Amino acid sequence: MMRTAGWGVMTLLALLVAAYAITLSAVPAFRPELVQVHFVERPVVVLAHFLGGGLAMAVGAFQLHVGLRSRFLAVHRWMGRVYVVAVVCGGFAGLTLAIGSTAGPVAQWGFGLLAVAWLASTLNAWRHVRDRNFAQHRAWMIRSYALTLAAVTLRIYLPASMIAALPMDVAYTAIAWLCWVPNLLVAEIFVRSRSVSPIPTR
Repeated sequence: MMRTAGWGVMTLLALLVAAYAITLSAVPAFRPELVQVHFVERPVVVLAHFLGGGLAMAVGAFQLHVGLRSRFLAVHRWMGRVYVVAVVCGGFAGLTLAIGSTAGPVAQWGFGLLAVAWLASTLNAWRHVRDRNFAQHRAWMIRSYALTLAAVTLRIYLPASMIAALPMDVAYTAIAWLCWVPNLLVAEIFVRSRSVSPIPTR
């Protein structure tokens, strides 16, 4: 029961942030000033990051549901392909944005390593499923989606830092790491402490 509720909360938050990202991509009038500047400077890169990240968030949540995966294996496989393509687009775009960030070197490294870890974990998951190593595929997908959810935790920390009246330059630098490192640690603890069930082979 608790596991289902946790998946439901995670999925709801992921879908809300995914809808926000897609809205920013499709509706220019909805974009905050900073996002507008990014779209003017690097429209293709920003669009790839928002759409890729949004699609990965929406698709990935359903990929982790054991019941859905078991009942609709063919759909799971196709959604997995969509997820990998979305992460590759969003990840490389995110790495480009991180390198060109004006938030300082610490934030650049934080967001840059997030992009690299996101790409690496996702491609590792794809490699293992091609080798039919389903247990490792699932473990790496959990790590990958934990990093996808950095978009959710980022949007929790940002308003929290504003409420706490923290200087934005200090808060943003910290959030560049806090939005993904704890997520990855929790995923790693989950993977190591539980027997992660493999994808059915039928």
